[in-house]
Amino acid sequence: MAGFLTLLWRYRNYIVIVLTPLLLLPLPLVIQTQEAKCGFVIILMALYWCTECLPLAVTALLPVILYPMLGIMQATEVSIQYLKDSNMLFMGGLMVAMAVEKWNLHTRIALHVLLIVGMKPAPLLIGIMSTTAFLSMWISNAASTAMMLPITSAVLQQLRDTEAAAEERDRNVAAAKDGQENQVFEMGDIKESNEMEVTAIESSVNNGLTFVTPEDSDRSPATERRRMKAKRKYDNWRKGMSLSVCYAASIGGTATLTGTTPNVILQGQINELFPENGGLINFASFFGFSFPNMVLMLALSWLWLQLMFFGFNLKKSFGCGTNKEGDREAYQVIKNQYKNLGRMSFAEACVLVIFTLLVLLWFTRNPGFMPGWATVLFNKEKTYVTDGTVAILMSSLFFCIPSKLPSCNRKSEDGASAEAVSPLLSWDIVHKKMPWNIVLLLGGGFAMAQGSEKSGLSTWLGESLVPLQSIPPFAISILLCFLVAMFTECSSNTATATLFLPILASMATAIKVHPLYVMLPCTFATNLAFMLPVATPPNAIAFSYGNLRVIDMAKAGFMLNIIGVITINIAINTWGVAMFQLDTFPSWANVSKTP
Repeated sequence: MAGFLTLLWRYRNYIVIVLTPLLLLPLPLVIQTQEAKCGFVIILMALYWCTECLPLAVTALLPVILYPMLGIMQATEVSIQYLKDSNMLFMGGLMVAMAVEKWNLHTRIALHVLLIVGMKPAPLLIGIMSTTAFLSMWISNAASTAMMLPITSAVLQQLRDTEAAAEERDRNVAAAKDGQENQVFEMGDIKESNEMEVTAIESSVNNGLTFVTPEDSDRSPATERRRMKAKRKYDNWRKGMSLSVCYAASIGGTATLTGTTPNVILQGQINELFPENGGLINFASFFGFSFPNMVLMLALSWLWLQLMFFGFNLKKSFGCGTNKEGDREAYQVIKNQYKNLGRMSFAEACVLVIFTLLVLLWFTRNPGFMPGWATVLFNKEKTYVTDGTVAILMSSLFFCIPSKLPSCNRKSEDGASAEAVSPLLSWDIVHKKMPWNIVLLLGGGFAMAQGSEKSGLSTWLGESLVPLQSIPPFAISILLCFLVAMFTECSSNTATATLFLPILASMATAIKVHPLYVMLPCTFATNLAFMLPVATPPNAIAFSYGNLRVIDMAKAGFMLNIIGVITINIAINTWGVAMFQLDTFPSWANVSKTP
């Protein structure tokens, strides 16, 4: 029996792939309506995504097969859903991140910030978390985590080694002082140097003199207790620092539209489901709402991790009135790493300029409080230029600008004229690092939403959710955030957002609530995966790097999930209402059909 169960477990994915559609098949066969057929596809995709019996991207391609075969949409209609403007924004943002990583600009920024904040525990934790969060706004969460963890580890190891060396010196000084006071040598008249040495040794043995050595000192109970206490302290610090990096990466990604995939999915779904929304979600408006929320959540997360792993003794945590040698030596380690980077190269400077221009163009395209450059120059009648247009434009420059200044005198090693220098970014790097599976996953979500609209499933779902209108909107938002946060602990945040957002849009229109009032906080909640190592790539990286146990991550992450839900709902009910007029039901949502 045990062998049979083991065999079933090994082939569980194949069993799920075969049995799930067979069990769901009565739905389209018995209820032969377009709504039932589309529901069959969506439920099948949801179960495949949750179990991951197929790769997420392959599941996302199911609408290309099933929608035409079930008569829901034509194949050409389905296929065009897989490369929309949101995909262009996602790809352009990632290419910028690749250029930043290739030329090590993110490392220079991180080390510079750590040199500013210093090596005291509390400021160091603030510096590490703020740096990781800032980097995660622009590059992938996993990349920022993988870069910051070795830097954090080097700082902690230096602090630990310096403290151990200082204690060793103190013990040796004390041992030498005690030895000088207790050792009494009785020597006779010695005529030759060899006789003097023999007599001294014999005298020390005969009188039972004991010389305290560092090894003997290390074996004393008091020293062993101090050593174990220091080990526990630094092990705790290591856990806290590792968790702070992966948590800050997830939190930082929520601040920008391209920081994490669910944010792009939100923009795409809003534009797909409510085409008359007038470009409500763009880079500037999203940043204006999410950045204060990110800062608030990061501050509360720092406070929780500080209390949990470091304590909150002001003198020890902030270094008030202290100037330890260990801090200076750890600071020197970071300073040496920064010096090893050398001066900023031409390529780094170009990447920094392009990156800065991209951010400025994003912010000023349509700032909201005044006409942006795109509105004045291009978007006078229709929205021709979007954030995706800007992202592709600036990322294309990386393929046009050389990585070194051209020189007529440059020679190769054999003396011949050197070939042209490579550009800032090559397509080989983009091809290897671009997560094409996420691009397909985005398209699968858009196809799923479009099919739901075409089939009429959105209308049926909206009518079914009308009874929720009696529940206060703020209560609905909180409950949904907790539901999504729990769901995303065991599922990809991208799959979670793709699955939930169309349903939430239907619910919002049914109960006459602004769609963003439920869609925006739940998008943030998909990133609140703090409790399990498998929940996000940053969690997995920190778990393997920081000698963490699952219980360590669960205890710290449980409170952070609560903090995240609270901060999101504070944001949505304060400045979110003022920015997006969330206290009214918009006309563009009333006239649209949503899934």
